[in-house]
Amino acid sequence: MLLHTRGIVFRSIRYGETSAIADIFTEEKGLRSFIGGGVRTPKSRMPFGLFQPMMVVDLVAYFRDADDHLNRLKEMRAAEVFVRIPFDIRRGAVALFMAEICRKSIHAGEENPGLFAFILDHLHRLDTTDEPIANLHLHFLLHLAGFLGFQPQYEPGNELFFDLKEGVFLPVPPPHPLCLEPAHAMLLLELLQTPLEDCHHIALGRPERKALLGGLLQFYQLHMPGFSDIHTPEILELVMEA
Repeated sequence: MLLHTRGIVFRSIRYGETSAIADIFTEEKGLRSFIGGGVRTPKSRMPFGLFQPMMVVDLVAYFRDADDHLNRLKEMRAAEVFVRIPFDIRRGAVALFMAEICRKSIHAGEENPGLFAFILDHLHRLDTTDEPIANLHLHFLLHLAGFLGFQPQYEPGNELFFDLKEGVFLPVPPPHPLCLEPAHAMLLLELLQTPLEDCHHIALGRPERKALLGGLLQFYQLHMPGFSDIHTPEILELVMEA
């Protein structure tokens, strides 16, 4: 069958002399793998630039509904043209971080239009906002957990500590060291309760931002087997401090 859908590129690799294989999160069929033939040639109608991480594309592919099947692309073009992400080192680093997190946490065959819209909303915000973007990656990481099935749980009055292992806010420390202390737990709660368009209002210094990122990555590791070896935070920290 022919599949016509929008997609967000998570990763691509060169294949053979002129082809490329890409993991693309599609609006209609979730995360799937596609091969594009001849895309690394000067006259290709699907230039290799379309295969960069977090490119939003409109694709037509010969599709078979099997998680491990490599589907062949017939056509692909840009569905969104970003004007800042490709040329701003900070925005580009955030986009690469989002791509790596998505690639490590979203699995093949998970059709989820709501998740597609969530990722796209963050990309639009990253590309268009004139407000500071230093908190956007934290907002993305925290709220993505809800789509993955381990949204932090909160009840009023239980907000002093955040138990990373159980994913809940607690009024007292948990009986293990895997938690965020009150200062950082309260910032995490504020981030959880703040909409995307207002997340830049949360007052975070570099130490707080680094601590929250480390805590959230540990939170993912505890709740997603195989979630490890995340490399982009180091790049993100370098460019944000530049």
